[in-house]
Amino acid sequence: MTLHHAVEITLTRPATRGDLRDARRGMLLAASADRTRLLTVYSARRPGGVLHALRRHLEARLPVDVLTTHYPNRHGQILLNVALHQTADDALRQAAAVLGQRPEDVLRQTVADALARDTQRRTRQLQARLENLLADHTPDEVLVGVADLLHDCRHPSTRTAL
Repeated sequence: MTLHHAVEITLTRPATRGDLRDARRGMLLAASADRTRLLTVYSARRPGGVLHALRRHLEARLPVDVLTTHYPNRHGQILLNVALHQTADDALRQAAAVLGQRPEDVLRQTVADALARDTQRRTRQLQARLENLLADHTPDEVLVGVADLLHDCRHPSTRTAL
Protein backbone atom coordinates (compact mmCIF):
# COMPACT_ATOMS: atom_id res chain seq x y z
CA MET A 1 0.00 0.00 0.00
CA THR A 2 1.38 3.41 -0.96
CA LEU A 3 1.27 6.02 1.80
CA HIS A 4 1.83 9.76 1.84
CA HIS A 5 4.79 11.00 3.88
CA ALA A 6 5.56 14.58 4.93
CA VAL A 7 9.19 15.42 4.18
CA GLU A 8 11.27 18.45 5.10
CA ILE A 9 13.97 19.44 2.61
CA THR A 10 16.94 21.51 3.78
CA LEU A 11 18.89 23.22 1.00
CA THR A 12 22.58 24.17 0.87
CA ARG A 13 21.62 27.67 -0.32
CA PRO A 14 18.38 29.59 -0.85
CA ALA A 15 16.43 28.32 -3.85
CA THR A 16 15.87 30.79 -6.66
CA ARG A 17 12.38 31.34 -8.03
CA GLY A 18 13.44 29.35 -11.09
CA ASP A 19 14.69 26.48 -8.91
CA LEU A 20 11.34 26.35 -7.13
CA ARG A 21 9.38 26.55 -10.38
CA ASP A 22 11.35 23.60 -11.80
CA ALA A 23 11.07 21.58 -8.60
CA ARG A 24 7.31 22.13 -8.35
CA ARG A 25 6.70 20.33 -11.63
CA GLY A 26 4.76 17.24 -10.64
CA MET A 27 4.72 17.96 -6.90
CA LEU A 28 3.61 20.50 -4.33
CA LEU A 29 6.24 22.32 -2.28
CA ALA A 30 5.89 24.86 0.51
CA ALA A 31 8.94 27.10 0.99
CA SER A 32 10.13 28.95 4.08
CA ALA A 33 10.47 32.73 3.84
CA ASP A 34 14.22 32.48 3.22
CA ARG A 35 13.73 29.58 0.73
CA THR A 36 16.31 27.35 2.46
CA ARG A 37 13.73 24.87 3.78
CA LEU A 38 10.88 23.23 1.91
CA LEU A 39 8.07 20.91 2.93
CA THR A 40 6.26 18.42 0.71
CA VAL A 41 4.05 15.36 0.88
CA TYR A 42 5.31 12.48 -1.26
CA SER A 43 4.01 8.96 -1.88
CA ALA A 44 5.95 5.77 -1.22
CA ARG A 45 5.50 2.44 0.54
CA ARG A 46 8.10 3.16 3.21
CA PRO A 47 9.40 6.40 4.77
CA GLY A 48 12.98 5.45 3.84
CA GLY A 49 11.85 4.84 0.28
CA VAL A 50 10.22 8.26 0.09
CA LEU A 51 13.48 9.97 1.07
CA HIS A 52 15.45 8.03 -1.54
CA ALA A 53 12.88 8.67 -4.30
CA LEU A 54 12.53 12.34 -3.42
CA ARG A 55 16.31 12.88 -3.47
CA ARG A 56 16.48 11.31 -6.94
CA HIS A 57 13.57 13.49 -8.10
CA LEU A 58 14.99 16.77 -6.74
CA GLU A 59 18.76 16.31 -7.06
CA ALA A 60 19.06 17.89 -10.50
CA ARG A 61 16.56 20.65 -9.66
CA LEU A 62 17.55 21.90 -6.20
CA PRO A 63 20.69 22.16 -4.02
CA VAL A 64 19.42 19.48 -1.59
CA ASP A 65 21.44 19.07 1.60
CA VAL A 66 19.30 16.98 3.97
CA LEU A 67 15.91 15.28 3.72
CA THR A 68 14.03 14.33 6.89
CA THR A 69 10.67 12.79 7.59
CA HIS A 70 8.52 15.44 9.23
CA TYR A 71 6.83 13.01 11.64
CA PRO A 72 8.41 10.18 13.65
CA ASN A 73 7.99 6.61 12.41
CA ARG A 74 6.37 3.87 14.53
CA HIS A 75 9.64 3.56 16.49
CA GLY A 76 9.62 7.28 17.33
CA GLN A 77 12.47 8.07 14.92
CA ILE A 78 12.80 10.88 12.43
CA LEU A 79 14.48 9.46 9.33
CA LEU A 80 17.38 11.36 7.77
CA ASN A 81 18.80 11.22 4.24
CA VAL A 82 22.18 12.88 3.74
CA ALA A 83 24.35 12.82 0.62
CA LEU A 84 27.91 12.64 1.90
CA HIS A 85 30.95 14.00 0.10
CA GLN A 86 33.05 11.15 -1.33
CA THR A 87 35.80 11.66 1.28
CA ALA A 88 33.31 11.44 4.15
CA ASP A 89 31.59 8.45 2.56
CA ASP A 90 34.94 6.64 2.19
CA ALA A 91 35.85 7.37 5.83
CA LEU A 92 32.44 6.16 7.00
CA ARG A 93 32.70 2.93 5.00
CA GLN A 94 36.22 2.33 6.32
CA ALA A 95 35.12 2.86 9.93
CA ALA A 96 32.15 0.54 9.37
CA ALA A 97 34.42 -2.17 7.95
CA VAL A 98 36.76 -1.91 10.95
CA LEU A 99 33.80 -2.20 13.34
CA GLY A 100 32.10 -4.92 11.30
CA GLN A 101 28.95 -2.81 10.97
CA ARG A 102 26.93 -1.28 8.17
CA PRO A 103 27.84 2.34 7.27
CA GLU A 104 24.32 3.56 8.07
CA ASP A 105 24.55 1.99 11.55
CA VAL A 106 27.89 3.70 12.21
CA LEU A 107 26.46 7.02 11.01
CA ARG A 108 23.31 6.54 13.13
CA GLN A 109 25.42 5.88 16.25
CA THR A 110 27.77 8.78 15.50
CA VAL A 111 24.83 11.19 15.17
CA ALA A 112 23.17 9.81 18.32
CA ASP A 113 26.43 10.20 20.27
CA ALA A 114 26.89 13.78 19.02
CA LEU A 115 23.31 14.66 20.00
CA ALA A 116 23.81 13.13 23.45
CA ARG A 117 27.04 15.13 23.93
CA ASP A 118 25.27 18.33 22.87
CA THR A 119 22.38 17.64 25.25
CA GLN A 120 24.83 17.07 28.12
CA ARG A 121 26.72 20.27 27.26
CA ARG A 122 23.51 22.30 27.16
CA THR A 123 22.34 20.77 30.45
CA ARG A 124 25.64 21.65 32.15
CA GLN A 125 25.45 25.19 30.74
CA LEU A 126 21.89 25.64 32.02
CA GLN A 127 22.82 24.29 35.46
CA ALA A 128 25.76 26.69 35.70
CA ARG A 129 23.54 29.64 34.78
CA LEU A 130 20.91 28.59 37.30
CA GLU A 131 23.58 28.28 40.01
CA ASN A 132 24.68 31.85 39.22
CA LEU A 133 21.08 33.05 39.48
CA LEU A 134 20.58 31.23 42.76
CA ALA A 135 23.65 32.96 44.19
CA ASP A 136 21.77 36.30 43.99
CA HIS A 137 18.09 35.25 44.06
CA THR A 138 15.88 32.93 46.05
CA PRO A 139 14.56 29.77 44.38
CA ASP A 140 11.06 31.31 44.49
CA GLU A 141 12.26 34.43 42.64
CA VAL A 142 13.95 32.34 39.97
CA LEU A 143 10.87 30.14 39.56
CA VAL A 144 8.50 33.12 39.28
CA GLY A 145 10.84 34.79 36.78
CA VAL A 146 11.00 31.66 34.62
CA ALA A 147 7.22 31.19 34.79
CA ASP A 148 6.63 34.81 33.73
CA LEU A 149 9.11 34.50 30.89
CA LEU A 150 7.59 31.25 29.61
CA HIS A 151 4.09 32.69 29.84
CA ASP A 152 5.14 35.79 27.89
CA CYS A 153 6.80 33.63 25.20
CA ARG A 154 3.70 31.49 24.73
CA HIS A 155 1.17 34.31 25.03
CA PRO A 156 2.63 37.49 23.52
CA SER A 157 0.94 40.66 24.65
CA THR A 158 -1.87 41.82 22.39
CA ARG A 159 -2.22 45.18 24.09
CA THR A 160 -2.08 48.26 21.92
CA ALA A 161 -0.85 51.64 23.03
CA LEU A 162 -3.57 54.25 23.46
